[in-house]
Amino acid sequence: MNRSLATSLPRAARAPATRAATLQQHGAWRPALVLGLASLLLLGLAYALAATSASRLLFPAQADGSLLIRDGQVRGSQLIAQPFPGDGYFQARPSAANYDPMAAAGSNLARTNPALQERVQASIAAVAVREGVAIAQVPSDLVTQSGAGMDPELSPAAAQLQVARVARSREWPAERVAALVQAHTQGPQWGVFGQPRVNVMTLNLALDDLKAAP
Repeated sequence: MNRSLATSLPRAARAPATRAATLQQHGAWRPALVLGLASLLLLGLAYALAATSASRLLFPAQADGSLLIRDGQVRGSQLIAQPFPGDGYFQARPSAANYDPMAAAGSNLARTNPALQERVQASIAAVAVREGVAIAQVPSDLVTQSGAGMDPELSPAAAQLQVARVARSREWPAERVAALVQAHTQGPQWGVFGQPRVNVMTLNLALDDLKAAP
C-alpha cells in the first residue's frame, strides 16, 4: 500500500508542471504572430501607401517618372537618355545599354582595358567628323559612357559643340540654337553640388517646340 502510494506521487506531481510548460509554449506564439502581422501591415502596407500618396501630392511630376509629354503623348523621361536620329538633334552620351531602361548598366571595362581604349578612340574620331572639329576639341562626355548608361545630361561644352551641326541641319542661325542651349543650361544643384549641365531630352523637345511655334 505504501509502495503504491510512493510510486504514484511523482507522476501526479509531474503532470501539472507538464501542462503549465505546454501552456507557456503556446502562449509565446501569440505576441510573435501579432507583432509580425502588425509590422507587415504598418511597414509593408501603411507606410508604402502614405509615402506614395505624399510623393504624388508634393512632387506629382517626379512621382510619375519626370515624364515629358507633348500633344498628350509621352515622348520620354527627363531622367533617361534616348537616341535622336538625324543631324537636327543634339546627341547624348553613348550608352552601354543601347539606351534600354530595362538593361541599364555600364560596360564594366577597366580604364586600362584595350577594348575600352579602342572604343573611346573610335568614338572621338567619329564625333570629330560628325561635328567638323579637331579631335582635340571633342569633350570627354561625348565619348564616354555613364555608370548606368542612361545619363540624359551633357556638359555645356559638349552641347555647344553640336550647335553648328544642329543649326545647319535646321537651317537656323547658329545664334538661335546657341541661345536655346544657354536657356537650358542648369547650374550646380542648389548652387553647390555638381557641375553646370544641359539636359539633352528637354533641349531636343524645345527644338521641336520652337519649330512648331509660329
